[in-house]
Amino acid sequence: MKKILSIITLFSVFTACSQEKSTDKPKEAKSNAILLADPTIFYDKGTYYLYGTTTGAIPNGEGFQVYTSSDLKDWKGPVGAQNGLALKKGDSFGDKGFWAPQILSYKNKFYMIYTANENIAFATSDSPLGPFKSESKEPIIKTGNQIDPFIFIDEDGKKYLYHVRLTNGNRIFVAEINDDFQSIKPETLTECISGVLPWENTQNVSWPVTEGPTVIKHNGLYYMIYSANDFRNIDYAVGYATSKSPLGPWEKATDSPIISRKNTKQNGIGHGDVFWDKDNKMHYVLHTHFNESAVSPRKAGIISIEFSGNKIVAKPESFSFLGTK
Repeated sequence: MKKILSIITLFSVFTACSQEKSTDKPKEAKSNAILLADPTIFYDKGTYYLYGTTTGAIPNGEGFQVYTSSDLKDWKGPVGAQNGLALKKGDSFGDKGFWAPQILSYKNKFYMIYTANENIAFATSDSPLGPFKSESKEPIIKTGNQIDPFIFIDEDGKKYLYHVRLTNGNRIFVAEINDDFQSIKPETLTECISGVLPWENTQNVSWPVTEGPTVIKHNGLYYMIYSANDFRNIDYAVGYATSKSPLGPWEKATDSPIISRKNTKQNGIGHGDVFWDKDNKMHYVLHTHFNESAVSPRKAGIISIEFSGNKIVAKPESFSFLGTK
């Protein structure tokens, strides 16, 4: 970032991790591809719920769509409580840039943590279909700009908000979040990861991007799965890092990226979320570019991943797009 004009340009280029992305055509069994970026899948009582940043006919300034499936193959939707939307503008904090939602079940309520107006907020509902509503019209963090939230609840009950702060690059941070999800403990705010490795900045830009964090725990070790590069870059890809503490320090895996165009043949593949299916098999839902020549609208797909010792391994041959009949 250099002068004011270049700052504004780069800011709009690299902060919009939730706006547009290019792909081939592997196992696209359905003709109607689901057009969602930054997707997440939430499983509850036999049903899979798919959410994400809208990239098709519905502008991402309107809220969040939701699709459902019983088998991860046949999807219906959008089926949100409000004309296909699980959360709509007006019931939420913010009025534009609804990006990268995450869904949790907590204390008999469903929580949606999301980005709007380049800030982070949360909403609640009695159903995964919505309507989700934000009681507070204030962001969780009142200063600066931050996107791509992910809440991890540890075994001791402590809650952590992983997110991307827009400061000299898209950098991943963490802070403990209070039990009401309305504020963080500022003294715990810690930087986790920035884009310093060659695979994380293949275009050698001055505003490097690491974003879309998901954190899971396995055999006492914390794993952060994240994406790097600008989402419009065909080299957008997924790697991971490990730590003995939810606050870090994080050690980046030497085998990253584990999901990229090199092993999936898909341009701009990344920014998703981990979920376990009804058979307890682990998957990563993500997006790709629309095709080889167009970034947008981005398409949702899934790929199987698993632990091999202390490593996370992806199975490129399992990749498939998600679609409706």
